[in-house]
Amino acid sequence: MTDRVVTRFAPSPTGYLHIGGARTALFNWLYARKTGGKMLLRIEDTDRERSTEPAVRAIIDGLHWLGLDADEPPVSQFERAPRHREVAEELVAAGKAYFCYASPAELDEMREKAKAEKRPPRYDGRWRDRDPSEAPAGVKPVIRIKAPLDGETVVQDRVQGDVRFPNKDLDDFILLRSDGTPTYMHAVVVDDHDMGVTHVIRGDDHLTNAGRQTLIYKAMGWDVPVFAHIPLIHGADGAKLSKRHGALGVEAYREMGYLPVGLKNYLVRLGWSHGDEEIISPEDMIAWFDIDDVNRGAARFDFAKLDAVNGHWIRMSADGELVDQLMNVRDHLPNGAILRSAPDDVVRDRLLRAMPGLKERAKTLVELAESAAYLFAARPLAIDPKAEEILAGGGREVVASLLPGLEALPEWNAATIEATVRDYAEREGLKLGKAAQPLRAALTGKTTSPGVFDVLDVLGRDETLARLRDQAA
Repeated sequence: MTDRVVTRFAPSPTGYLHIGGARTALFNWLYARKTGGKMLLRIEDTDRERSTEPAVRAIIDGLHWLGLDADEPPVSQFERAPRHREVAEELVAAGKAYFCYASPAELDEMREKAKAEKRPPRYDGRWRDRDPSEAPAGVKPVIRIKAPLDGETVVQDRVQGDVRFPNKDLDDFILLRSDGTPTYMHAVVVDDHDMGVTHVIRGDDHLTNAGRQTLIYKAMGWDVPVFAHIPLIHGADGAKLSKRHGALGVEAYREMGYLPVGLKNYLVRLGWSHGDEEIISPEDMIAWFDIDDVNRGAARFDFAKLDAVNGHWIRMSADGELVDQLMNVRDHLPNGAILRSAPDDVVRDRLLRAMPGLKERAKTLVELAESAAYLFAARPLAIDPKAEEILAGGGREVVASLLPGLEALPEWNAATIEATVRDYAEREGLKLGKAAQPLRAALTGKTTSPGVFDVLDVLGRDETLARLRDQAA
């Protein structure tokens, strides 16, 4: 076995890259980076009816968006079918596997007998030691492995510990179907061996497969990779993850406005931890991650925690970087049209100037785009009910009274604007908020926004004065 760690992510392209798969990819990618190894991508597309090219593209795009690109071009499992057949035939030639000519009727009979005797259905080995010359005419055989009849197979798992499988329970399972196509169990082993995979990190729903796969490795005389079966993700209520919990494709999280760095930070904490650290940078993930620290218990998906982590990364992001993120994903956001309501250079400029105030409150890029809507709103602004209450309750008179002082300003910036508004409030015996709130309502159509003086500064003299005149009594 090579000294260099080689991990792999091996999704089936029967749908998009779901969130559980994304976490499996992340763990594989992190372990490869931590150890100076590499992560490979294998598309397990042997189910020809359900595998689609758009799903393959969605998986690769999803990994790329998350920053989890594989280190080599993807491998198609379907295209390797001749190699899978070759290995199965090699095992027959070595006496480690055999041709089985049992008919569907015979297999049904075995199942019914097992059911009646209240035991798991097992193939009874009737062709294990028979000569193929006894084969019935016209029957295409399957190839079955000759599993040991006694003893046990031990899988030394880095997460689950030693897992023991009595060999009598593994039975002579099929390697190659009668039409010459490999079973999943067989194809995975051949591919992992040929690709040089040293560490198989995958969901613990595959743990029962590891015993049978170990038999194939041993029959071929190949090194058994290190196994690490990670717990599945459950919903916040402890039930198996479903769409209502967040079992969605990665592209759905992009549309919900999560940052790749935020989603990765959240995912890495589902089943793995480093002390009490909640916020973990990509660099620290690589430095700290180890599969030995993965928990055995199922992790629980919680949107509130994801929002909190993502909000942190929005606040920590550089303003220019956030503007780029917004512009890059606006076609995927449900409210992305907000960022197309002015020429791109205007959108970028206003976003950049407003971003210090905008990013403090937003937990997602959708919220960030929504809070930026006032920057590009067409006049006259649509005023929401709460803002209208403020304007109707004396706010329009305040706006009208402030206008002359603002129109007369020689310099237009947050400091000069604030000084003018404060002078007015003092003269009128008002608290500053009583003057600032009508301004906010008139300028944004809402009751919440970044600091009102920053809003006036970012909108600029002409746009600000025009909006205020629209609402002045």
